Amino acid sequence: MGKGRALSDGVIKKILLSYTYVAIWIFLSFTVIVYNKYILDKKLYNWPYPITLTMIHMAFCSSLAIVLIKVFKIVEPVSMSRETYLRSVVPIGALYSLSLWLSNSAYIYLSVSFIQMLKALMPVAVYSIGVLLKKEAFRSRTMTNMLSISFGVAIAAYGEAKFDVWGVVLQLGAVAFEATRLVLIQILLTSKGINLNPITSLYYVAPCCFVFLSVPWIFVEFPVLRETSSFHFDFVIFGTNSVCAFALNLAVFLLVGKTSALTMNVAGVVKDWLLIAFSWSVIKDTVTPLNLFGYGLAFLGVGYYNHCKLQALKAKDAQKKVQAGDEEAGKLLEERESEVAGKRTESQD
Repeated sequence: MGKGRALSDGVIKKILLSYTYVAIWIFLSFTVIVYNKYILDKKLYNWPYPITLTMIHMAFCSSLAIVLIKVFKIVEPVSMSRETYLRSVVPIGALYSLSLWLSNSAYIYLSVSFIQMLKALMPVAVYSIGVLLKKEAFRSRTMTNMLSISFGVAIAAYGEAKFDVWGVVLQLGAVAFEATRLVLIQILLTSKGINLNPITSLYYVAPCCFVFLSVPWIFVEFPVLRETSSFHFDFVIFGTNSVCAFALNLAVFLLVGKTSALTMNVAGVVKDWLLIAFSWSVIKDTVTPLNLFGYGLAFLGVGYYNHCKLQALKAKDAQKKVQAGDEEAGKLLEERESEVAGKRTESQD
């Protein structure tokens, strides 16, 4: 009775912790998205310089990561040669910088709600790029599901009241670069046994992103900032915004490390609906019935995709257990045969 009660308490504690990790990630992700929209939107804080904002984030995150690793030694840096860094980390850093630049730029032209609807295309992009790079196997049923998600997003885009072509191009570009980055992480890092937690990831990737972003910044935003004197560093605004961005990276590691990447995908859907509701009720963005209908179709497609991934993970775990059982049975059989052989030898003597 006591053992069962202890087990029950342990299960309840684990469930509560999982929900806590999900809540922390949703809150921080929600905060960073709304905060970036507030800073970049011309009708709000009116500071439309996405490259500069992203560079501030990267400078802050890389500096803090260096202090945590080199000074406080909270985590150990990953052993990595210069060749590995140039061939594996630099391409990922380049894609990450492009993804952040374009996604932050989209906030200038599109509403928060519509951006979240366009982000529903992420599974489509990841799967398609995975198939092209031969990381994923082509399955007609999965591709049909991807097409249904795309169809739902297309309906949502058709029903968008403030549709901006350039904003959509920027957000779709951000999705494509981010999806490519996620696939390349599996190919260039994970397959080589290199696992980066958020701090070591920022330690290696953030400075690289800063360097890549500095090139377009010199030609695109720096001349405008210099001529208009628009850059007055507000330590409260940019400081708290950068802290939130850094905390979000830690929350991703906490959520995925303590639960799973699938849990994060499901939590992401909940976060998207919350952002759509917030965008409509607080920011007063226009959300049409056709928007919701299209995103609803995409949402069902994403939900089915996550369900299939969950079933695949369960099947994989079951297969591992069967293999482990077979190996254990094989060891016991070998031990038994050794004992029998030993007894035969003793009887012959």
